[in-house]
Amino acid sequence: MEAALRTEPNLYPRFTDAEYQRRYRAIDQIATGVGAEATIVYGDLGNQADVHYVSNCLPRRDYYVVMPVNKQPTMFVQIFNHWPNSREMAVIRDNRFGGSWSPDTVGPFLKEIGLERKTIAVIGAVPYQHMNRLKTLLPQANFVDVTRAFRTLRNVKSDEEIAWLRKAAELTDLSMAALEAEARSGMTEFEWVAIAESAYVKQGGITQIHFLGSTSMGEPRLCVPTQWEANRLVARGDVVITEISAIYWGYSGQIHRPIAAGAPPTPAYRRMYDVAVEAYERIAAVVKPGATAEDVLDAAEFIHRSGYTIYDDLFHGYGGGYLDPVLRTRKTRNEPDRPFTFAKNMVVVIQPNLITEDEQMGLQVGSMLRVTDTGLESFHTYPMKFIQVS
Repeated sequence: MEAALRTEPNLYPRFTDAEYQRRYRAIDQIATGVGAEATIVYGDLGNQADVHYVSNCLPRRDYYVVMPVNKQPTMFVQIFNHWPNSREMAVIRDNRFGGSWSPDTVGPFLKEIGLERKTIAVIGAVPYQHMNRLKTLLPQANFVDVTRAFRTLRNVKSDEEIAWLRKAAELTDLSMAALEAEARSGMTEFEWVAIAESAYVKQGGITQIHFLGSTSMGEPRLCVPTQWEANRLVARGDVVITEISAIYWGYSGQIHRPIAAGAPPTPAYRRMYDVAVEAYERIAAVVKPGATAEDVLDAAEFIHRSGYTIYDDLFHGYGGGYLDPVLRTRKTRNEPDRPFTFAKNMVVVIQPNLITEDEQMGLQVGSMLRVTDTGLESFHTYPMKFIQVS
């Protein structure tokens, strides 16, 4: 017996049927390109974007979507009490409970639809134990990872995705505006985060990133925003480094601004900020359709010529997840970058996190932007500035 579902309209945002059918056709093309007769998409709380792209669901536990070529998909959901809500969210009508362990439900289903000896495309970070079990259940099947091709497909956004990203940016801007209006020295980092998140949660936003860390501008001991706020009072003369992302149903904005608490930025921080903004603008000036990752890296050399280096990634693709190209500078990268050419309606984040060579001092500026016919357009309306609060 299945739980009753709420039937009010617009319980959750969703794209049009035409948008999902466009996506399914593109995924089928990826599958047939590797000789596969179906695709399985995996997602969980740490990897929501892939499943969300095909189902409109945001997983908190294991989700599998099985997509036979030229047929409608089937979704399997863990855990039992998550299944009713998934049926309210999902655009996939064949929505099933995943059993006590998802591979023991998905594997027999793959056999049932005739894939026991076929090639099956796989998308997502499937756990080792799950993949091992699927291979045991279907020893003659050929599983092929197509995750990179799938995420390359997702680099170029549809008009409907662009509209959702604009909403996400609006929610994210609310967060930064609230910090400017309400945050003060003498508050804890926890209180600063509460201000940032409450600004958009009450507007229907979902929390994602509230990286925020504080340190003295006179004696800095922090060069990058922290992923977890500390049990620390923000004091007069501190700088607060931020990276904020609010989600509009699976699509998030991203903005980075430094905040001086109780005193103006020191000359050292002012110079670092000015160089960071110029680096941001130099990079933004070169990104347009036909430009390459090498153009971004050329522009980023300004950072090292100015006497700084970086800690965080300098630049990355975005929108429904963290996408290519993920770039540092040539001096700081860990391996050679893959060739990458920009196209219209790709979405990127430029986020110079300048630091001193001794890693004691740093700040970050940045925004999410869309590649247009001629260059970049920022999704964010919150101004680029070194914020000052009392």
